[in-house]
Amino acid sequence: MAGAAIGVVVLFLVATSFGATANTDSNDVNALNVFYTTMNSPPQLTNWVSENGDPCGQSWLGVTCSGSRVRTIKLSGMRLNGTLGYSMNQLTAIVELDMSNNNLGGSDIPYNLPPNLESLNLAGNNFTGTVPYSISQMVALRHLNLGHNQLSNINDMFNQLTNLTAMNLSYNTFSGNIPQSFNSLTSLKTLYLQNNKFSGTIDVLADLPLIELNVENNQFTGWVPDKLKTIRSFQTSGNSFNNGPAPPPPPPPYTPPPPRRPAVPSTGGNNSPAEDGGRHSKLGGGAVAGIVICLLVVCALVSFLVIKRKSWRLSRGQDPEQNEPLSPLASGLKQMKSFKSIKIISIIGKEELQKTVSTSVKPPIKIGLHKSFDGNDTTSKSVTRKVSLSSITIPAYTVADLQVATGSFSPDSLIGEGSFGRVYKAELSDQKVLAVKKINFSAFPSHPSDLFIELVANISRLNHPNLAEVTGYCSEHGQCLLAYEFYRNGSLHDFLHLKDEHKKPLSWNNRVKIALGSARALEYLHETCSPSVVHKNFKSSNILLDSELSPHLSDSGFARLIPNQEFQESGENSGYRAPEVTMSGQYSLKSDIYSFGVVMLELLTGRKPFDRSRPRSEQSLVRWATPQLHDIDALDQMVDPALQGLYPSKSLSRFADAIVLCVQPEPEFRPPMSEVVQSLVRLVQRANTTRMHENRSRGYDESGDYEV
Repeated sequence: MAGAAIGVVVLFLVATSFGATANTDSNDVNALNVFYTTMNSPPQLTNWVSENGDPCGQSWLGVTCSGSRVRTIKLSGMRLNGTLGYSMNQLTAIVELDMSNNNLGGSDIPYNLPPNLESLNLAGNNFTGTVPYSISQMVALRHLNLGHNQLSNINDMFNQLTNLTAMNLSYNTFSGNIPQSFNSLTSLKTLYLQNNKFSGTIDVLADLPLIELNVENNQFTGWVPDKLKTIRSFQTSGNSFNNGPAPPPPPPPYTPPPPRRPAVPSTGGNNSPAEDGGRHSKLGGGAVAGIVICLLVVCALVSFLVIKRKSWRLSRGQDPEQNEPLSPLASGLKQMKSFKSIKIISIIGKEELQKTVSTSVKPPIKIGLHKSFDGNDTTSKSVTRKVSLSSITIPAYTVADLQVATGSFSPDSLIGEGSFGRVYKAELSDQKVLAVKKINFSAFPSHPSDLFIELVANISRLNHPNLAEVTGYCSEHGQCLLAYEFYRNGSLHDFLHLKDEHKKPLSWNNRVKIALGSARALEYLHETCSPSVVHKNFKSSNILLDSELSPHLSDSGFARLIPNQEFQESGENSGYRAPEVTMSGQYSLKSDIYSFGVVMLELLTGRKPFDRSRPRSEQSLVRWATPQLHDIDALDQMVDPALQGLYPSKSLSRFADAIVLCVQPEPEFRPPMSEVVQSLVRLVQRANTTRMHENRSRGYDESGDYEV
């Protein structure tokens, strides 16, 4: 009996301990686990752990709960470093987060902050960059303190923060005007902006219910609004405010005098003053009409001479606005100006004078493959966008040559199909192998050959070692064909996602090499080309690999000539689209950077960007992977199993850091491609240095170093 009693007690204690681990909401536990890891697991945080645990039941330091939900986190002055966790948005019940006076940061404040905060205090840390847009969605926020950091950018995002009563942005490096949306802070009582680089006026603060305002040591100018001078505590020194009296308010709008009373007819034989005034008024009106007509005639003549002069200069290939020679294409476009006739009708007595004044107008001209022209429109007939063939430096092939090389474009020669048409393998008589893209112009019935020549001229100007090389073209008998260098290892998509017993899995070194080369291709398009080229269709199937597994980006130069809606694809391709593209259909340089981050995730995980065969929570690669990218243990579990654990953990972590920046939900938080390239270059350099030291210590040399 005694043994049975002891057994019951043991079972009770075990059950009690298991019940304790279930006190805290699982989402809160996961968020705090990630938070602890990204702060480098500080030992001073008693009871905190990086995996599982029970923050509410085990009294984690600085954490208070209500029921099973975490309500506050207060860890001020704990000598913490690292960053905030990237899963903080899972803490949906937390109302106060105080991480002030630590050493957190060295980077941007993460976007994924708790959404329902009433108090956020990150003062006295090392955060840089931009105030995250997610703060603009914290409608319950009452206290915001970001002072004493190194923040430099602030967006116009305060429209919804009507409950905010105190805000401290002091001792940062903010510049420019105060955001206009500050005027929506209708509950704001205390505002600290001192020791920044703000400029302009402070008029936007005039109607706020402030009782304490400090704008010292900025670059403000203008006059201090009278309403602000009544604030109980108001500090303004260290600015360039005008000390003199403020200018008077603008006069009210002009009010016309009341109409004159009609003159009373005279009964006498002599003309009354009213009659004389009426006669003089009629004569004055006729004179004014004559003057106006003369001025219109002069204006018409001047306009005619100006237009003739511009037409003469355009015919000689000069831009009348810039006084510089124009290219043949630009000269032709300048002459595509329609002329409107504005009829000016003046009436003198019973005669009608009709004059026509021709004025030059510039309708918007969109140069793109989606532009179609109406054959019955005389304006369209005059729009000829001929591009000189001499400007195309790549050779021209005949249809007959390419038909022979592809077996009349037989299905056996088909090697791929993309957004612009099918691609065939072509073997020329000189044994040279090409990839021939047969462009589908069925959606563009008007002038396909002219549009194609323009396309070829644009693409042939792109030149970078990580772009797919265009080696020739063909425009005959209604066919539009582009010939590319043939890359024997196919696309990155095929390498990662199609099983092939003859291909070895990509090593970690090669994955980083592919990411760096692809980043350099985008950097060239975005920051070297003028104007910048948005790719719009960046994905792993458009990254072609040569015999040395160096990447070459294809379809560059196509997308800017295609309407945005052409890319509203579903399924797997939707996994590459940035959130703003899904919402508006509008692409930008920043949307390319998001797509690049998705490809980096493919390289890291070996997963497709969207995979319906997986559980619903794992179908979207970005949604599944992003919360785990700063959890070292979770990151190891995410890596492509084909790597078999053969990768350096530090390199993996830095690779994940770059991904997090690229797939930020808000486009303004994504870095330019030049910064991504530099981060990957540093990663490669560190890896090479580490490997060199390891090889020397082992007494042998290892091939396969990256090329930087």
